[in-house]
Amino acid sequence: MGSNLSVDESVRVVIIGGGFSGIAAANKLKSSGVPFVLVDMKDAFHHNVAALRASVESGFARKTFISYKESFEDSFKQARVVGINVETQQVLLDNNEELHFSHLIIATGSIGSFPGKFNQTGAKETAIQMYEDLVKEVQKAKHVVVVGGGSAGVEMAAEVKTDYPDKEVTLIHSRVALADVELQPSVRQAVKDILLKKGVRLILGQRVSNLDKVVLNVTQENIELVLDKDPEIVSANLILCCTGLKINSSSYISTFGECVASDESLKVNEYLQVEGYPNVYAVGDCADLRELKMAFHASNHGKLAVTNILNSLTEKPLKAYKPGSVSMLLSMGRNDGVGQVNGCHVGRFFVTMVKSKNIFVQNSWKDMGQQMPK
Repeated sequence: MGSNLSVDESVRVVIIGGGFSGIAAANKLKSSGVPFVLVDMKDAFHHNVAALRASVESGFARKTFISYKESFEDSFKQARVVGINVETQQVLLDNNEELHFSHLIIATGSIGSFPGKFNQTGAKETAIQMYEDLVKEVQKAKHVVVVGGGSAGVEMAAEVKTDYPDKEVTLIHSRVALADVELQPSVRQAVKDILLKKGVRLILGQRVSNLDKVVLNVTQENIELVLDKDPEIVSANLILCCTGLKINSSSYISTFGECVASDESLKVNEYLQVEGYPNVYAVGDCADLRELKMAFHASNHGKLAVTNILNSLTEKPLKAYKPGSVSMLLSMGRNDGVGQVNGCHVGRFFVTMVKSKNIFVQNSWKDMGQQMPK
């Protein structure tokens, strides 16, 4: 069996969530020959890093959804986790099935607004069609407003303006500075400069007070947005919301109440074990770690959790996780970008070559052992 590990028949790892950390863990368990079950409410992994490109380019969404079943076969179950019993070591699914685990990896990630996040249950063809429908809405709109100026918001505005330069695009952000606060001021200023150069109108330091009363992602005539500090009414045809990310805690919050941080992530020790539960690991966005919530970090979490499970089974020392440095590449459309790598400002040429052209989609297809569609 090559590198496969011989384990007791009682060993089975259950992974809740099939995002970047979940598939990293599943792939490592698969290659090690350790029995596991990956549970996700969708039938396909979503490379959501490229969701914004899929919102403006027809046909791109098909490259962002990758079947779990084809990669993991019977080690995948499509279901929603509705309960965890740590005493009996059972995970309860919404179809009343119970999964026994010797070790549990919680990788439930975060939830947020479509199109940046896709949180619905269903088949990948339905998800792909939703993005294709949004592309058509973007194409119909004359004036697109992006609400939110974090990393998703600035990338969304840039994607629309890059593919449709004749459209009016406005970005509204509650803060004066754009992008993530952990980034260097020079990087955040570069983001602003790129958007202005592309012709994006910026309304900064203000919130939309009636966002809950307007229809998102559908082109309509004269959608009116009310600002909280300005009497101006912003009129648009299409509103794209890129705010409101929240930890997806619904499957575990009632079980690990005392281990839940204020943002509903799980408190973990240096080995990524949930505090007080040596056979339960939290990885990705739902792990309470002081670092940027990024796909790259999430993948490293998943791999390390499995390494520590394997080490515990073979009585080897566990490995500590060291939070990564602030490194982020912002794709500002397929032809531009800016970022920060290990404290160093990187510019358009580097980011375009590394990320902006294809948003890393080919990496996920390779990780899943499948051929990316052309």
